[in-house]
Amino acid sequence: MMVANSNFSKIDQHGYHSYPVSFLIKNTTLFTYRQGDSKTFADTVKKMRVYVEPFETGIDIFLLLLETRIEADADLLENMSREITNISKSLSNEKKPKQEILLKINTLQENSMMLRESIIDKQRVLSSIQRSRLFPESYRERLRIVLKDISSLTEYTTFNFERLEYLQDTFTGLINLEQNQIIKIFTVVTIVFLPPTLIAGIFGMNYQVMPTILHPYGFYLALILMMLSSTAVLWFFKRKHWI
Repeated sequence: MMVANSNFSKIDQHGYHSYPVSFLIKNTTLFTYRQGDSKTFADTVKKMRVYVEPFETGIDIFLLLLETRIEADADLLENMSREITNISKSLSNEKKPKQEILLKINTLQENSMMLRESIIDKQRVLSSIQRSRLFPESYRERLRIVLKDISSLTEYTTFNFERLEYLQDTFTGLINLEQNQIIKIFTVVTIVFLPPTLIAGIFGMNYQVMPTILHPYGFYLALILMMLSSTAVLWFFKRKHWI
């Protein structure tokens, strides 16, 4: 008798989820235990009705279930890859990154890790079965092919996760550029208004002896000096290509 426990993944309106499935093979009969219905089992039944070759033992059905599950995992990875591509395009088109994009990236990272754990769990189960003496020798080649497909999916999940990390770094970089631009604007504004503030402070001192204090155009002269000082600072920044 062989016993195996694994986690299957699914996607619904609430996102990605995993659910446990237990397998028990005794003699030529396969027993499974799971909670609720599963699309993987429904698709396997459809394949069994289409296949010409009969399914003589429970191991045939067990391997077909795993092959169907791997195809479903591949579809989930492709769907996730399309979502990552859409996010990448959004980052390229958006001049100002939105918070929703970062939330999507974080959600996809969690889903990618969950799916990777599910795939690695199947790899662990099948590797254990491959080492078992109870597993028939005639099915080992087919089992090796299934393990090879699982290894390909593992590499696919790694690639998707690396893309998500790259997008997260890109988003962070865009946020930093935006913040630096805001800080740069405030810095320029502060420096531009420093000379006029200094001139206004000088002309606002309450001293009896002050140049131009009794001049009839002293007020207008102060305003002109303030405007010229601001203009000179802006011209200097422009010449240095700082703004």
